[in-house]
Amino acid sequence: MKLSEILAGVAVETAFDPTLEIEDIAYDSRKAVAGTMFVCLTGARTDGHIFAANAYENGCRVFLCEKPIDVPADAAILFCPDTRAALAVCSVNFFRNPAKDIKVIGITGTKGKTTTAHIIKAVLDHAGIPTGIIGTVGAAFLDKQLPTVNTTPESYELQKLLRMMADAGCRAAAIEVSSLGLKFHRVDGLRFAAAVFTNLSPDHIGINEHASFEEYAYWKKQLFLQCDYALLNMDDPFAEEIRAVCPCPVETYGFCPDADVVLSDVQQLRRERVLGVAFTARYQNAPHELFASLPGAVNAMNCAAAIAIAKRFGVTDDQIKESLARVAVKGRGEVVPTGTDYSVIIDYAHNGLSLKSMIDTLAAYEHNRIIALYGSVGSRTEIRRKELGLVSGALCDLSILTSDDPDFEDPEHIIREIARYVEQAGGKHVDIPDRAEAIRYALSIAAPGDILLFAGKGHEEFMKVRGEKLPFSEKQVIFEYLAGERD
Repeated sequence: MKLSEILAGVAVETAFDPTLEIEDIAYDSRKAVAGTMFVCLTGARTDGHIFAANAYENGCRVFLCEKPIDVPADAAILFCPDTRAALAVCSVNFFRNPAKDIKVIGITGTKGKTTTAHIIKAVLDHAGIPTGIIGTVGAAFLDKQLPTVNTTPESYELQKLLRMMADAGCRAAAIEVSSLGLKFHRVDGLRFAAAVFTNLSPDHIGINEHASFEEYAYWKKQLFLQCDYALLNMDDPFAEEIRAVCPCPVETYGFCPDADVVLSDVQQLRRERVLGVAFTARYQNAPHELFASLPGAVNAMNCAAAIAIAKRFGVTDDQIKESLARVAVKGRGEVVPTGTDYSVIIDYAHNGLSLKSMIDTLAAYEHNRIIALYGSVGSRTEIRRKELGLVSGALCDLSILTSDDPDFEDPEHIIREIARYVEQAGGKHVDIPDRAEAIRYALSIAAPGDILLFAGKGHEEFMKVRGEKLPFSEKQVIFEYLAGERD
């Protein structure tokens, strides 16, 4: 692609040869070779301008910068005010603006982004609308699964994934849009067919994130300036602030009777060994009784958002009902189909607040015992271990303490710290450092009506030990154990 086409819309402050052919864009100097344009990004910990010389040594001769770099005179050095914003525009151009070929649905909010995105994908896929997803658990479309570094990937990766999805035949993509993704220009230049707001509460405030809650809220609002349709959780007060700036049609969902999708009669039910939620959703002037195979009343809200999006895509009421009844979100309150008379849940809960929320959710179902299996990440502060121990000690019938990414720390030391707080809260615990062995133990003692919660790893399929990510799948351990039991 010609350099002039890639730089269209970028405020370049220096002259350049517009006919120069560029084969790719790189912002990692190790990938900047002959034929590429290296974009020097300034980050919180590193500065790409420092590595321009490395890119030159690799054969790169075109550089987009914010400040002078030390490379030989035969290099084309282009200056612009903000290379991160420029990278986003260049990526849109380089990948031929994928949003023109695929309808992009952005989901933002403090909680619920991942689950809502997955429900939207499940409903649209079931209706014959191939849909991709990009977010916390990676990227997926059709039969492909690809890892991502951030909830909202860097603009180059994001546009590349959307182009891959569009070229593969996807008609829609549901992507999680984080406040940091907005702040760091990862979605600049991307026109969203729809944008969803779930809720807002203080989060991501601190060094290298947001300076204040006000700044956090400001960036959340920016998504709704670049969409063709906005869907807002009417129960959250911040929805009115978003509505005030929206230059596009707005619809709402929630328990508020004035919402476009109104929820009522929410019940947490076991149905055919599945922990789910039943609810009534009134939309388009008619009530619909629905069941979603996701635990927790909060998931009724996530389903309501998905319903509103689905109707805009022409999905029928029957298709919505069928897809919700079988939906599952990897590692987020995921009910593992074991075929047993006890329930197994895999969840990403890895701190005291999220663990308490999940245990409270499960406790609302009729049950015998709640058994939580978890650990804590190595090289983290004791406060997280204290919170985990106090929560499970107070709320669970048994805590099985094990490993969770111990890295360079002794797993048994981590377990001992947690155990002290489990005991302080009056709880019982069993300590098994080997997580696979701990899972097998939990399954071996499960009785009818028990709920087993495997917390902390969620969607992850690795264990970080001494600097290495070793393959590890909780579901694989579960299914192998159950297969052995049935042989």
